[in-house]
Amino acid sequence: MARGPDGRAVVAAGVGDFEDPPAEVLAEAAASFGLLASSARLHIVWALAQGECDVTGLAERVGGALPAVSQHLTKLKLAGLVRSRREGRRQVYFVDDSDVVTVVRLMVGQLSERTGRSPVRRLRDLGA
Repeated sequence: MARGPDGRAVVAAGVGDFEDPPAEVLAEAAASFGLLASSARLHIVWALAQGECDVTGLAERVGGALPAVSQHLTKLKLAGLVRSRREGRRQVYFVDDSDVVTVVRLMVGQLSERTGRSPVRRLRDLGA
């Protein structure tokens, strides 16, 4: 295996060469994927990828208890995957990172195609 100037492995990908990312980047990506490993949080991000919503609307949409959905939103917010803004007395949540939306839509869409199910039904079957 070839090595880059900094000693990291370089993998031929057919289109070009890609260096292994730094350990900090891999750790941050793993943490983000870890948060999305919860089907409830994944369902929340999926719902927010369709449009912004308050916690009550999200709880109704994903079929979760209000306190649980609120806790999931707090974790997603702390990780920087979700943001919120105040509208009067409500907090409105949204996904501010189009790359996160792309990854979630791609993964859920691919799995839905393989199983012949709609993305929403697929998430429900996963326990969301």
